[in-house]
Amino acid sequence: MRMNWSVRPVSYLYWEQKKQFLLEHDTYPVWTIFAVEQGQFVYRFGEHEGEGGFGDIIVCPPGTAFYRRTLTPLTFHFIQFVWEAEVEPEEAATLGGRWAVRDVERLRSTYRYMRSIGRGIQEEPMLGRIKHLLEDVWRLLEIERSNTAEEGHVDEKSPDPTMQQARQWMVEHAGTPVTLQELAVTLNITPVQLTRRFRAAYGVTPSEFVTGLRLSRACQLLEDSTQPIEQIAQQCGYENGFYLSRVFTAKLGLTPSKYRKLHRL
Repeated sequence: MRMNWSVRPVSYLYWEQKKQFLLEHDTYPVWTIFAVEQGQFVYRFGEHEGEGGFGDIIVCPPGTAFYRRTLTPLTFHFIQFVWEAEVEPEEAATLGGRWAVRDVERLRSTYRYMRSIGRGIQEEPMLGRIKHLLEDVWRLLEIERSNTAEEGHVDEKSPDPTMQQARQWMVEHAGTPVTLQELAVTLNITPVQLTRRFRAAYGVTPSEFVTGLRLSRACQLLEDSTQPIEQIAQQCGYENGFYLSRVFTAKLGLTPSKYRKLHRL
């Protein structure tokens, strides 16, 4: 994947808790990215189809009918861009599809900066800032491409249906104090099998995935509400504010209260 090419964003839109798409499908004249922060949706374009969720970046080439349907309320970054160097057809074929970023802390930070710039912009000065952040996303994808070269790309057409079920279950229950032991029993597999198969399907462990979902929700609540840490913890699946603060600080490098002071929009 030629990630070193420079890109020029032409539009950026941040959608929050979108319950459904207005149209069943759309065709875009330029390259388009759906970068999911929360929720899930199913998609199909060209030879690609599957589900997109937190940490997934869906890249659709221009002139391709993009079919999509939300499964749960969807929060995502919608970015349209062009390459500043010509893309050969054989190269373009390797750019489209779904990529699951494993470094969710870095990705979440990039998304936060995108939100701080603006929720719907087309002006050149603001798009210039989005350009730097979009290129940061491409660098993350370049790392993922290198990682998956040996492990094999996530199979979009034939994902493990049990792990799809596991992922959906975690998305729906991340805000409750459930355990992965419960999920393993529900799926009639052992916790070890759950961890191994989920990592093979999505590149992260179930625990890492749930923590990413919970902290992403906590970040949004800290930015967009004045609720105390204790209430936020309860909405994010943690027993109390102390435990949320401990996990939050360990993963993000600062306390929730410090995060709120720095990143309130």
